[in-house]
Amino acid sequence: MAVAAVTAVLVSCAAHLEARADGPLLEAAEQRATAVVEGVVVGEAAPAPVAWDRERVSAVVLVDQVAARGRTGRAAAEVLVTGDAAWLDVPLGARVSVLGRLAPLDGRRPAVLATGAFEVLAAPGAALGAVARLRSGLRTATASLDGDAAALVPGVAIGDVSRVTPELTQAMRVAGLSHLVAVSGQHVAIVLLAVMALAGAARAPRWLRAVLAGAAVISFALLVGPGASVLRAAVMGGVGALALALGRPSWPLPALGVAVVGLLVADPWAAGSLGFQLSVLATVAIVLLAGPSARAVHERWPPQLRTRPSVGALAVLTVPLAAQSAVAPVLVLVDPVVSPWAVPANVVAAPAVVPATLLGLTATVLEPVWSGGAVMVARVAAYPAAWLGTVARATAGLPGAATPWREGALGALGLAALLAAAWLAGRVLLVPATARASRHGAA
Repeated sequence: MAVAAVTAVLVSCAAHLEARADGPLLEAAEQRATAVVEGVVVGEAAPAPVAWDRERVSAVVLVDQVAARGRTGRAAAEVLVTGDAAWLDVPLGARVSVLGRLAPLDGRRPAVLATGAFEVLAAPGAALGAVARLRSGLRTATASLDGDAAALVPGVAIGDVSRVTPELTQAMRVAGLSHLVAVSGQHVAIVLLAVMALAGAARAPRWLRAVLAGAAVISFALLVGPGASVLRAAVMGGVGALALALGRPSWPLPALGVAVVGLLVADPWAAGSLGFQLSVLATVAIVLLAGPSARAVHERWPPQLRTRPSVGALAVLTVPLAAQSAVAPVLVLVDPVVSPWAVPANVVAAPAVVPATLLGLTATVLEPVWSGGAVMVARVAAYPAAWLGTVARATAGLPGAATPWREGALGALGLAALLAAAWLAGRVLLVPATARASRHGAA
């Protein structure tokens, strides 16, 4: 099975590279030529993440036709497009024709196009058009909110970061809360749990619960966009829904394996996506470390305090601890700083994440039919969202919040070794007590 999975991914890589190299796009980018490209907008336009260049806007276009230096041909690659604020009005899924100068890039997007002019050739299809209206509706419903809430309600609910300022972005990064506006697997889990809770309260049959879970995952993925972490969580949720429909148990690690291999076959460039890497590492750590650690600590408590809710309370601490331990060595490769306050910040912020997400989504689906109700719900969502902003800014101002770390692979390996030693020490301290309790129970 391992050989088959590796073979499938490598064959997919070869096919994608061959398709991308076929046509004039790569050659024109290497020559920094002026070109006219046509394609579909697959990455929503957003302002530049730096305060001094907020007038520059970037979007992602899946290009299928290129005309450059007298040569016209087909293409199959994503291109990063940069331009002025007019791109903010171009909806996701629209077909565009763009004139600009190409330049080479590395990774998923082989070229960047600095635009001189563009034209919208066709509006998005029915599904993407509905998504664009829903996303725009939430921005309208939250327009009257004050402070960080106006940015964080759309950010936490649907990953719309168009109003998130560079200062707030930096504070959330330092506090380890950036995943809240990146729309990660945590958001998919919140949506799934809410749908399953409602279906269970209505005593829906098993097959209907599976259908509702699958529909919720697909709808949410369409609404927030096909980010790597969202797709990973969506595939895992789909595997869980299928297991529910078949009456089979759903185990997280095999579901994660299906998601990783399936996504890499469909899109090999996901392997180079930081969001995908962090999502997979965090999920593995949560499954292998968070639950067992919570139970191990729980078994050392006095017997009268050992209740099921107390295990859940411990998981509020062990989940961010495990996730941060797994992603920290990767993050220092991108930005060589560590955030010692990230775990406490996530614990303090945790109670606000679910209400901010669900209330924001409620306002999103309510706005097209009752705009006044959507505004009222958004105002309620503003309270937990504002709390997230307060936690981020307060954490970023603490001493040592952005402690410098050694750059490069040595810094990442050193941090990984340090964190592994800490988890091993915790296991040495906790497992003997767990083993003694198991022997007593068996006796």
